[in-house]
Amino acid sequence: MTAVRTLRHPVICVVGPTSSGKSALAQALAERRGGAVLSADSMQIYRGMDIGTGKIPAGERTVPHFGLDIAPPGQPFSAALFQRYGREVVESLDERGAPCILCGGTGFYVRAVVDDYDFPAGEQRGNAVRDSYRALVEEKGAEEAWRELEKTDPESAALIHPNDSKRVIRAFELLFEGTSYARQHEKLAGIQPYYPACFVGLAVEPGVLRERIDRRVDSMLEQGLVAEVKDLLNEGFRESLTAAQAIGYKEIVAALDGRMSLEEAAEQIKASTHRYAKRQRTWFRKDERIRWIDATHGDLKRLVREAENALGPQR
Repeated sequence: MTAVRTLRHPVICVVGPTSSGKSALAQALAERRGGAVLSADSMQIYRGMDIGTGKIPAGERTVPHFGLDIAPPGQPFSAALFQRYGREVVESLDERGAPCILCGGTGFYVRAVVDDYDFPAGEQRGNAVRDSYRALVEEKGAEEAWRELEKTDPESAALIHPNDSKRVIRAFELLFEGTSYARQHEKLAGIQPYYPACFVGLAVEPGVLRERIDRRVDSMLEQGLVAEVKDLLNEGFRESLTAAQAIGYKEIVAALDGRMSLEEAAEQIKASTHRYAKRQRTWFRKDERIRWIDATHGDLKRLVREAENALGPQR
């Protein structure tokens, strides 16, 4: 076991499902503590994917933000790469005496940074086995590839959404390596911390969260999500295996291709986001380090007070 690294300030992790108010709370905590926000979102890393991923607009960022716009949509990215990037950010901020507020709904990205997770070689880019399974997904589509995985490794397939091409590919890789995605998933429970960290989670009553998600999708369309997707398609977005499968993007692509109406796309985005939020809640509920705050009513000042109480005094 690796000893926990020493930091001047523990990493503050703000987690929870989509539309729970994480970004606003993380920014407010960073303001109060003289720190910066590190976004742990597997889609906000991509440039040009702004509206559909819910990035705080540049003009509304009151503190430095990291983890946004660090890769073009066509570039493969992984938790292993985010781990390297995120730890560089954490340690650079800490050297300057600034705390890092790690904010995100991609639970694996959060844990990749703050926990002592050692990625096998297959998690790196330029892997020949990965390239072969990428070709399989490109040829047959993510859902068909997922069905093949279900026949071979049903336990792992049960943990992966049929449209999640990235994890479908990873599951095939792990089978090739003699293990499985399900087995790797189980190992997460026993991984020790890499950095000292404090966790705050935002819990929202499910019915209220559904309403927030629906309003958020409507707002994204009003803000110009369709135009954003058109711009991305003009830049070759369609060939981006990972980014093009993002919720909110693949549905708009289908509408632009005439495979469904824009109204049907909006309903599918809402339904997919509801399912995603449920998976996020399930993931985070397993982490006993998280201090949960009721964010059903969304009063930011109250959330900041309760988060500060949960985190304890600043060092």
